This record gives sequence, structure tokens and C-alpha cells, in this order.
Amino acid sequence: MKKKRIVKLEPQTVELFAEVLSKLRPPPPLTVSQWADKYRVLSAESSAEPGRWHTEKAPYQRAIMDAIGDPHVRSVVVMSAAQIGKTDAFILNPLGYYMDYAPCPVMCMQPTLDMGQTLSKDRIAPMIRDTPRLTGLVDTKSRYAGNTVMKKNFPGGHITIVGANSPSSLASRPIKVLLADEVDAYKASAGKEGDPVMLAEQRQTTYWDYKTVLVSTPTTKNNSRILDEFNASTQEEWTVPCPNCGFYQPFVWDNMVFDKEKWPEGGVQYRCAECGCLDNEYRWKKNSLQGKWHAEHPERSVRGFHMNKIGSTLCGWDKIVEDFIAADLDAKRGDYEKMQVFVNTDLGLPWEEPGEAVEANNLLDRREFYEAEVPDGVVYLTAGVDTQDNRFEAEVVGWGIGKESWGIRYQRIYGDLKRGQVWADLDDFLSKTWKKKDGTELSLRCVCMDSGGHFPDQVIRFCKEREERHIWPIKGRGGMDVPYLRNPTKNNRVGGELFTLGVDTGKNHVLARLKVLIKGPNYCHFPAAEDAGYDENYFKMLTAEHKVTRWKSGRKVERWELKDPAQKRNEAFDVRNYATAALEISNPPGLEIPGEEAPRQTAPRQYRRRRSGGI
Repeated sequence: MKKKRIVKLEPQTVELFAEVLSKLRPPPPLTVSQWADKYRVLSAESSAEPGRWHTEKAPYQRAIMDAIGDPHVRSVVVMSAAQIGKTDAFILNPLGYYMDYAPCPVMCMQPTLDMGQTLSKDRIAPMIRDTPRLTGLVDTKSRYAGNTVMKKNFPGGHITIVGANSPSSLASRPIKVLLADEVDAYKASAGKEGDPVMLAEQRQTTYWDYKTVLVSTPTTKNNSRILDEFNASTQEEWTVPCPNCGFYQPFVWDNMVFDKEKWPEGGVQYRCAECGCLDNEYRWKKNSLQGKWHAEHPERSVRGFHMNKIGSTLCGWDKIVEDFIAADLDAKRGDYEKMQVFVNTDLGLPWEEPGEAVEANNLLDRREFYEAEVPDGVVYLTAGVDTQDNRFEAEVVGWGIGKESWGIRYQRIYGDLKRGQVWADLDDFLSKTWKKKDGTELSLRCVCMDSGGHFPDQVIRFCKEREERHIWPIKGRGGMDVPYLRNPTKNNRVGGELFTLGVDTGKNHVLARLKVLIKGPNYCHFPAAEDAGYDENYFKMLTAEHKVTRWKSGRKVERWELKDPAQKRNEAFDVRNYATAALEISNPPGLEIPGEEAPRQTAPRQYRRRRSGGI
């Protein structure tokens, strides 16, 4: 039998081998949440509570983070309310995890390049600086390291920060992990290249174990990418046990109980969907550590999560209720802007318009006889003018407290626009004064005139000569994401001030006001006098369009279209839109509802002529 040879090693050699073997040993298995709890440090400039990360402060984040790091999960979708810690938990923590624990090429996508730069400077750079585990991975000193604001190299991979609006930034090297933040803010196409998420996903084809993470607060129901992605996922909701009966349930707005009329007296409680018991916020959220995610479709491969502020341990119920009460007050007046913000950012749900149809007959039937040419409630007058080939169509609108409106006169001015007479007739109409019952005469405070069609130069020249009277040319631009008004530019052949009007956004405003049924703020009055011009045909034009959803470049797109191809005339709708824009441009004082803060103005500042001749 052959004897075994025993080799004696020096202690130093044994230590050397032990050290080498320790380096070769695979790291202990860590999930994203475990990595964050062990290593992540929150920076002072980006966190209200700087210091070590603790997932137990927001237990609903754990399963989402761990799904992002799960090698068996290809796609994760997070549809959530705002301010629940989603950027830190679902973007930054995975970035740190993939830098340190599972190095690979990562792309972090923001809606725009500017937002990408802001994220890099304000969030990513401080995280790398303050998290010791990451600090040594990125060489920020050597010029040969290749690190920039939008690119971070580290051993085994890199982070590329891109904007969904930049085709060139998306056409980069292959990536394994895509972290796409606020996807509902992405444009339908990156330039002319197509859908930005699909462009980024094409960079993942070389990796069998790729990972795609889509995170966003939703927008509108018919145009929400995150909603579509969530609907195709496991559809998981955060549930916690009732403090009384132990029944697990998600937090829903309908079960929030408070007295809206007496608020904040009485506070807010939550009603159990099972036993009906009411309990306070502390008792419900105390059970968050026992919370769990419930999947509506566990058989699906895409993990999808929905989270609202009610279940968030980072936001109090009092603030949520206050947001709702303010939004509800405006909604009753026909202004749904705050309610949409509440639904999107507090409930983490897509906004659905309360009803798109306004019937011509209903508006016709509610015409009323004014006591004078201009009712007493009117404080200011504006006008809108539409330019056709053989006529102008103009409307004078009166505005009162809370932007309650009164139609004053709808006028057609016919003539050959190549000749001067019809322009003089229009000038005479816009120079008129309009009388109240007590003899007070009001002139037009501001006019918006359409410069589209076949006579743009003539319109701009006409308005330029009358800027002292605040008669402004406008150029319409379609798209639901186009701001209502942009500051004027002189980039035209005439050199006159020209406003850009988001016509689709403006039509949304007009439609919202037409839906108001209670006289008061935002209600639209129409005169019954025959010579005022508000006949049946006017209301058919006013309601000729409706909002529809179409598919474009793989995305749902909302736009305005004619309801009936036989009813092609829609000038009244356009003209009311222009008259409303004139009010926003002039931005007059005194329309606030007494006892309330002045509404936030979405229009540019008020424009007045300077002695130098500029605006």
C-alpha cells in the first residue's frame, strides 16, 4: 500500500492560500432589499432622513426590490402614487445592487436628457459618494476612466443614463438591465426612431437573462403605458390585516371615512371591508410589517405592482384627505385638474374623464335672457377670431368671478380677405363697447386671432398694428401634451408677436366648463336673444368634436375628431377656445372666488407694450 505523502507548509503559505480561496468563494446570496439594508446610505441632499437604509420603514418596497433582483423574473412593472419612495427603492437601490453585487451593463432611462442629468447629479452621484460599498467602484478622478455625468463605469459593467426623447442616447452598446422611470411621461416616439422603451429593449437581445423594470405614476386611462403594462402583469396589490378581525385587504379610497363638511374635525378612519369596523391610521399601519402582496394573476410571468399613498408608511392620511377636499371643491365647479392630480399622485391610478359628451340640444335649451347686453356678473370681456377664406367668425365672451362666463355675441363678418373692407369691418367689431344695465361700457380686454389658413401674414400684420389694444395672433399646435400657451415669438416674416396655442389642451378646458351644470364658477351662460348669434347651428359647431383614442407607433394617443363627418363645421368650438386663451394671456385680477386663494395661472405673464416697442 502506497503511503500518503504529507507536505508541510509554512504558516505564511497557508494564510496565502486561505486568502486566495476566500477571494474565489462566491458571495453569499443577497436580494436587492438585503443589499440595501446592509450597504445603502441615504444622502443628506436627497433624503429627509439621511443615513442607513431600512426597508422596514416601508415594508411594501421589499417584494418589489427583490423581484427586480430575481434572476427568474424578466420584467417588473410598478404603477404607483408619487412620493412613496419609488425612485430610491426601485431605481437607485437596484443600480447599487447591480454595480456591487451583480455587475453588468445597466441603462437608466428618464423622460428627458435634462431629467437624466438631474437624476445623475442629485441622486446617483451622492449615492455613490456616501455608500462606501460603491465609492471605490467608480473612478471619478482619472481622465482615462471614461466617467461622465451620463455614464458611470465600474468593474464588470457600466451605468448609462439616457433620455427617452433622445434617439442617439438610446442607440448605445448592449445592456442587460433596463430601469425605465416615469414611463407615462415618455413621448410616443424618440424623434423619428419609434417607441423609446422598445428601442432600449432592442439593446437587451444579446442577454438571455435580461431585466426590464418599468416604473411610473399613471396619467390618463386611455393613454397610460404603465396601466397597459400593469394590466398584462400579475396585478399585485399591497394588503394588510385588519387590526380587529385580521382579514387581509388592500387600501381603497372608498373605505376612507371622514366628514368632508367638518374637516379636520373628527379626523379620518378606515373601514374594514370584512367586518366593517372603523380604526385609525396608526392601528392600520402598525400592521404593515405583516403586510403582503396579493396577485390577481399569479400565473403570469411579468410581476406587476400597484401602490397608493393610503397604504404608504411615508405619507399621512390627513394630507391625502386635504388633497381630496381641495380637488373635490374644484371638481364641483367643473375644474378637474386637481382631481386628476389626486387620482394620479395620491391613489396611483389613471385618470378617466367624467364623461366626454356634451349635447348641442342641452346647451341650446339652457339659453337665458340677459337683463342687458352684458350681465352684471361680467367683469372683463375677451374675444376669439377664426379666419376663414371668405369670412371671420368672432365671439365676444364675458368673464366673472371664478371664470364664470357669458356668451355676449357670436358674429360672422363676410368679405374678400384679399381686400381691405372685411379687415376694416373686423376692426370696427373689435373696437365696439358693450353695455351693462347701469350704462357701464366695457371694451375688449384681449383678443386672440387665428393666424392659420391662407392669410397668416395678413393676420399677424393686422394684430401687430393693434398690439396696444392687446389683439394677438395665435398659431395652433396639436397634441394633448402641448402646453396651453407659450410665450410669444417674433419668428415670422412680419416680425409680430405670435403666441403658440395648445389647441387640444384648450379644447379640454372648454369642454370641462361646458360640463358644469351649476351656475357659478366655470359655468357657461348663453343668451337667448335672436340677434346674439347663438342659434342651433352655433351649438352644433360648439359640440362638433369629441375626444377619441387612436394607436400611433404602438402607443395609445388621444386626439379631437369630428363626431359626425356630415357636421364638418366646428368654428364655434375653436373661437371659444381662442377667447378663453385671451383671458389666460391677459391674466386679469379680480376673478378669484372670495375667501379662496387665487387659482394657479397656467398662462404666461401679462404682456404690455413698452415704450421701446417690444413686449
